[in-house]
Amino acid sequence: MATERYNPRVAEPRWQKAWDEAKLFEASNDDGRPKYYVLEMFPYPSGRIHIGHTRNYTMGDVVARYKRAKGYNVLHPMGWDAFGMPAENAAMQNKVHPKEWTYQNIAVMRDQLKTFGLSLDWSREFATCDVDYYHRQQMLFVDFFEKGLVTRKTSKVNWDPVDHTVLANEQVIDGRGWRSGAEVEQRELAQWFFKITDYAQDLSDALDGLDQWPDKVRLMQRNWIGRSEGMLVRWALAPEGAPEGESELEVYTTRPDTLFGASFMAIAADHPLAKKLAAQNPALAAFCEECRRIGTSAAALETAEKKGFDTGMRVRHPFDPEWTLPVYVANFVLMDYGTGAIFGCPSGDQRDLDFANKYGLPVTPVVMPADADAATFQITEEAYTDDGVMINSRFLDGLTPKEAFEEVAKRLSAETIGNRPVGERKVNFRLRDWGVSRQRYWGCPIPMIHCEACGVVPVPKADLPVKLPDDIEFDRPGNPLDRHPSWKHVNCPNCGADARRETDTMDTFVDSSWYFARFTAPWENDPTDPKAANEWLPVDQYIGGIEHAILHLLYSRFFTRAMRDTEHLALAEPFKGLFTQGMVVHETYRAADGRWLAPNEVELTGSGGARKAIEIANGEPATIGSLEKMSKSKKNTVSPEDITHSFGADTARWFMLSDSPPERDVEWTDDGATGAHRFVQRVWRLVSETAEHVRGVTPKAGGDGAALVASKAAHKALKAVGEDIEKLAFNRAIARVHQLVNDLQEPLSALGSDADEATKGAAREAIDILIHLVAPFMPHLAEECWAEIGGEGLVAASAWPAFDPALVVDNEIVLPVQINGKKRGDLTIARDADQSAVEDAVLQLDFVQKALNGSEPRKVIVVPQRIVNIVA
Repeated sequence: MATERYNPRVAEPRWQKAWDEAKLFEASNDDGRPKYYVLEMFPYPSGRIHIGHTRNYTMGDVVARYKRAKGYNVLHPMGWDAFGMPAENAAMQNKVHPKEWTYQNIAVMRDQLKTFGLSLDWSREFATCDVDYYHRQQMLFVDFFEKGLVTRKTSKVNWDPVDHTVLANEQVIDGRGWRSGAEVEQRELAQWFFKITDYAQDLSDALDGLDQWPDKVRLMQRNWIGRSEGMLVRWALAPEGAPEGESELEVYTTRPDTLFGASFMAIAADHPLAKKLAAQNPALAAFCEECRRIGTSAAALETAEKKGFDTGMRVRHPFDPEWTLPVYVANFVLMDYGTGAIFGCPSGDQRDLDFANKYGLPVTPVVMPADADAATFQITEEAYTDDGVMINSRFLDGLTPKEAFEEVAKRLSAETIGNRPVGERKVNFRLRDWGVSRQRYWGCPIPMIHCEACGVVPVPKADLPVKLPDDIEFDRPGNPLDRHPSWKHVNCPNCGADARRETDTMDTFVDSSWYFARFTAPWENDPTDPKAANEWLPVDQYIGGIEHAILHLLYSRFFTRAMRDTEHLALAEPFKGLFTQGMVVHETYRAADGRWLAPNEVELTGSGGARKAIEIANGEPATIGSLEKMSKSKKNTVSPEDITHSFGADTARWFMLSDSPPERDVEWTDDGATGAHRFVQRVWRLVSETAEHVRGVTPKAGGDGAALVASKAAHKALKAVGEDIEKLAFNRAIARVHQLVNDLQEPLSALGSDADEATKGAAREAIDILIHLVAPFMPHLAEECWAEIGGEGLVAASAWPAFDPALVVDNEIVLPVQINGKKRGDLTIARDADQSAVEDAVLQLDFVQKALNGSEPRKVIVVPQRIVNIVA
């Protein structure tokens, strides 16, 4: 009987409607089943999504559907990370209000996501620009302030003189503002900070317990926190050249063992000593100003040419007062790191060596390989950074660096400058407090008020939220809140006098640092319902891009601790399991004149190295470029609507998870999507052609023959696919489903109306299992197949089948066979066969007999259930 093709354009909307009407995916906070919280990093509503955006949502959806079927109360919510600069850019360019632009985009993207059949709890949806959300964020800010976790201080920032705003380090490109192109300045501005450094030690230590995070992410976090054990060393200033009243220079170092290799000191342009000297030295003042234009990022400092200015000051070596070293202002030293001063040991640090060689400073090797000769060991162009033994270091010679560290620490602790030890042990962190002030409109207003009499005071909670005004203008650069005629004017909540609102808004990283907690009870008047937050959190499986491995995750970890200490929840770590997925990439295409072309604007011909591209609009040759992450700028995006219209959402879901391991990039190709769609149709044919024989049949594992073959194949796949999903090994799970379809093809195709009940029962059970294995990946197809065979209810609401342990044990094993150490073939034999049976069987194999050519083997080595090796 001919079977109609599966039509996803008809089936998918129908099943999505059925799920919605049944409210299948709305989680209850009062459900008694064990909980499971799966969350994908929520999207920024930039306009329209492309197929690449949906990969991580599909991964999360597979986990959510599987865990529901396993009996968990699953929370799988969705929201929008909706504040930020792109909305203000759109306001300036398109004369549209940021709110209007944002909510229009949310509406479009919500509809796009819904076409993918994601099992999301849309009842908990919110956007971070919703007043309801940022109201609670302001409540948290006030709580943090009252707990001492918020401070206001002057800090150096990247300042865009055209856009009149602070720029994050990532927004400074080659020393210029990412949007204006203006040369960035470093300014001292009063900023609001979260005191993340209060938790530096805990944030570092707790990484050891995050055993369900990728090792590379934990390492990146550990390096960013940058815990180091070293010494604070005080160097006495020589009186000649030192500013009046200054007598010492403090340096933090992790390598006090290399003090005898010191050849210079370097201080930041904003170091107090540099400022004092620059006030009397115009040339130094100009150099300091040049340093301030580099930018504040480590990357900018690393790539900039290393420059220094000899201040004329000198310091005395802590172990030899007759030995003095010059003090430079250097452009690679920042006031924010350590003490804003370093001592340069050129032999052990490449940056210091480059600097010393540039300025003709001495280079004294102080650590050499253990087997080197101290008399001849030299450092010229490459610093020696490995372990070894100390040389040219007086009383430290012959010690290891670790031993030398201890000896230096002991001696410097016993010496004093001004009644304080010359050196003292200190733990230092690279981590700095989190500056959250941004000079822009489209962000969460910081709920603080400036009063001349009372200082800076928080907005009382009863007066929250501080709402953004709608009547703002983007007719010129700068923060519209600063120039609003009335919004910033307010009475002081303490004394009632005229006062001014804080016009800075919060860094958008704040918005995404606690949204996972709000999802647990988004209807609450307080930021959380602590009971719900404690029951749902931590997130069991968090999924998102590696680009957020440091800041977003670190800030979220800080926020959870701060919310714990302000009694909004009772845990420290927000994410139990973390998975960083690969991207979806696509070829790029360029027209003859250099324009980027979209995939639907080119026609491809040929194959392999002979492939060619033609621009459809004019017939001109186009260039096929490299595989790149899908992006609007390079136009190599594929619209979800194009895929769902042609193939359906299930095809896209299947292909995105089948092509490669989920942590790697996947290349989107039309051929790949077509192949996935063929498999969709193959599953449909197999099920629909079997349906008439199994409707109304009670599922039961088969006893022998074809029935047993089908049952074994189904139960083995059931066990393996469940294990693969637990490990997020989606591509392996999909490969097993492919294999199961292959294994079922013959026994099910032979099924007829005259088959006995045992055979029909086995066929029905195998089909049931196949449908449930397909369901997390291709949920619409699964529902259509379930209805076709007369299944009760919805697959999305049914339990995951249990495998029969007796049916997943192989009675036979396959042993690789080696001849003289090289594999020549395999032997299939009973699992419980003894050694002599294995030896007899292997000698009967054709390839073994051919290799022996009638001779007896010298030896047959059998490693039980592992391998057979024949020595000919």
